[in-house]
Amino acid sequence: MLRRGLALGGGLILLILIVLGVKGCLDARAHRALSDYARDVSQIVKETEQTSKDFFGKLEDPGALSGSEFTNGVNADSSAMDNYASRIDGLSAPGDMGQAQKALELVYELRSSAMAVIASKMSTALGDAGAPKATATIARQMQSLLAGDVVYEQVARPEIDGVLANNGISDSDVPKSTFLPDGTKWLEESAVADALGAISGATGTTAAGLHGLGLVGTSVNGTELVEGGEAVVAAEETLEVEVQVQNLGESTENGVSVSVSVDGGDTLTETIESIAAGEISSVSIPLTSPPTGTVTLEVDVEAVPGETVTQNNEASYTVTVE
Repeated sequence: MLRRGLALGGGLILLILIVLGVKGCLDARAHRALSDYARDVSQIVKETEQTSKDFFGKLEDPGALSGSEFTNGVNADSSAMDNYASRIDGLSAPGDMGQAQKALELVYELRSSAMAVIASKMSTALGDAGAPKATATIARQMQSLLAGDVVYEQVARPEIDGVLANNGISDSDVPKSTFLPDGTKWLEESAVADALGAISGATGTTAAGLHGLGLVGTSVNGTELVEGGEAVVAAEETLEVEVQVQNLGESTENGVSVSVSVDGGDTLTETIESIAAGEISSVSIPLTSPPTGTVTLEVDVEAVPGETVTQNNEASYTVTVE
């Protein structure tokens, strides 16, 4: 009986040790996952901080940058922010990090979408035609950047650090992240206009000569559209709008933005990289939410710097989807 008791006691102790060992391994793995998550977030935040410095540094002091160089730099900043947002979306939130991850995704959605709009409007803002409207749009996007900062500091960062603390991790807190510089300067349209005016005024972003674009044709899945008429297209296929744009000016135009909307809804935009003087280029824009019935399709070609006549840059069509 004694030997049996000793054997049973030894087995019980061994079982306890195994359970404690397994629990220890699981706890260590959970701690490591949380620390890795915080490290990945911290790395993205640090890179975001550098992009903020690059963007607002150019805006504050463009130096000798030409309008095209400045625009290219902003496009690079926007691409970087889009990359950060993709990396944030790709993070696996361990343990109780689910709510923090959702807040973090919102932060980077606000930041990347704002920078995308700013980049798309920068060329126009540095030109003549449409510059005030484009500048106002850029200033409004600063509000989105501010909103991203608030969500990060008030929700995402405290949530992440709280989960780390609750799990006994004290050396992995994520850093602060303020994309919009301190103060409200860049929330003012006048401040943005003054900064962009210094770029265009110092370097002259518009090439000499005549500048102008013309919307010369629109079709949906091969069916030509005519203003004042009604086109019928089949609903079985994905609807794709093809827009043809002609450069009516004397210089090559770069980064020509073409947008499409249905019944005044969300605007879908694509860009023609370059159109030489006199040439016609086309761009295809899929309708991500296929309409049904009779709808109004609106197409707009954004004016390029130096363009003064824009009446032929837009058209409205009646389309019946069956």
